[in-house]
Amino acid sequence: MRFTSEELQAARDRLVPDVAASGLRVLFCGINPGLMTAVTGHHFARPGNRFWPVLHASGFTPRQFAPAEQQELLAHGLGITNVVARPTAKADELSAEEYREGGRLLAEKVAQLRPSWLAVAGVTAYRVAFGDKHAAIGPQERTLGDTRIWALPNPSGLNAHWTLATMAEEYGRLRAAAFADASVQAP
Repeated sequence: MRFTSEELQAARDRLVPDVAASGLRVLFCGINPGLMTAVTGHHFARPGNRFWPVLHASGFTPRQFAPAEQQELLAHGLGITNVVARPTAKADELSAEEYREGGRLLAEKVAQLRPSWLAVAGVTAYRVAFGDKHAAIGPQERTLGDTRIWALPNPSGLNAHWTLATMAEEYGRLRAAAFADASVQAP
């Protein structure tokens, strides 16, 4: 599906609803919606974004979902939100203040939804939003209540030093941790 520049620019004011419910195993958290996501209303909708292929390759989903199938994640104990709600063409259009405010609002959302894991797809966004300038990819020491946090590589096609395979490996480490409880089976 192709959109005109005007259609994309008009989406800058649209809010993209979360795919979320209480008690998820993993609440994935993007940096902010891109304009393609804002136009379609589907998270990680840009064709070059590797979120959906990585989710499948890491074992979170039984097949590769299309962005329009995002609601199906809930049946697998998964959801999606963002650090910052404002759509932009690029994440560098966001201010540090927006990240910090987004982190505060995200903490409130996590307190309400109580997922087992919050998985922030973008370690730099995590660092700024939560004031942890030394955070690295992987599980974090910080928790939000009982919710553990994992910083993941950003699946954007612009993040070229992470390949599909290396991202799938890191996302797979999170999946193993999230479904380690013997009473819960991975999808």
